[in-house]
Amino acid sequence: MSASTTKQARNSIGHGRSRPHYGTHIFLTVMAVMWMVPLGWALFTALRPKSDTDKYGYFSLGGAFNFDNFAQAWTQGGFPRYFMNSLIITVPTIILVLLCSSMMAFAVSRVNWKFNITLLIMFTAGNLLPPQVLATPLFEMFKLIQLPYWFSDSGSLLNTYFSVIIANTAFQIGFCTFVLSNYMKALSADLTEAALVDGAGIWRQYVSIIMPLCKPAIAALATLELIFIYNDYFWPLLFIQSGDRLPVTTAINNLQGTFLSNYNLLAAGATITVIPTLVIYLVLQRQFVAGLTLGSSKG
Repeated sequence: MSASTTKQARNSIGHGRSRPHYGTHIFLTVMAVMWMVPLGWALFTALRPKSDTDKYGYFSLGGAFNFDNFAQAWTQGGFPRYFMNSLIITVPTIILVLLCSSMMAFAVSRVNWKFNITLLIMFTAGNLLPPQVLATPLFEMFKLIQLPYWFSDSGSLLNTYFSVIIANTAFQIGFCTFVLSNYMKALSADLTEAALVDGAGIWRQYVSIIMPLCKPAIAALATLELIFIYNDYFWPLLFIQSGDRLPVTTAINNLQGTFLSNYNLLAAGATITVIPTLVIYLVLQRQFVAGLTLGSSKG
């Protein structure tokens, strides 16, 4: 083998190796630390008694560490009831959002008709409106919708779980439709064409062919929607007046004193509130990452 050939082989091997992205790694590390510091500090504060922080200060290591604040926050804040309220609101909302957005995404991406792009733009443009702009119209509309008292003790949609579910569903459908439509467009058209030749209708194509292939994207969206809806504070506070129906994000208000706030207790309550989303994310982490990165290597 000649020297020039050996040099070319070395160059080809060198070009085949991926260069280390030190800048990207440093940036991601810094961002991860910035996001983890508040959570770590809240956990650190929650593990310390208030008497020790008053004696040594919050920026100290002196004193005891225990779970007394968590036990007190759990009982004083009424977390079992508020967690159940969040479950009643979050689970139906996620199901409705994913069901409606997947059907709409199928209609605008896999079916050729006149207004598919127009409808996709309308659904996407709806996310540009801040929720505060529609707060008053929605409140008045829900107040005017008359319901029997056996269904709603207010005689309207106000002070019910349904009002929060409807509002969250309406505001989240646009985002999920946009994501799922782009995902469905990347699927081969031969799949639905072959199914159409075999006699499969639109509903059969949607249920048996497209939806099974969209499981990674749906898992990723379900994780995101769980975080969005679970952490929502605006709509429940606007539509629900009864304290026993509010979600867990409002339970921290029960831990605030009238004249003095126990920040150790508040930190424990905030940590308890965050735990479900962390657990769900860790459980669905593989599906979440797969849904975000699938197709990224396609040229």
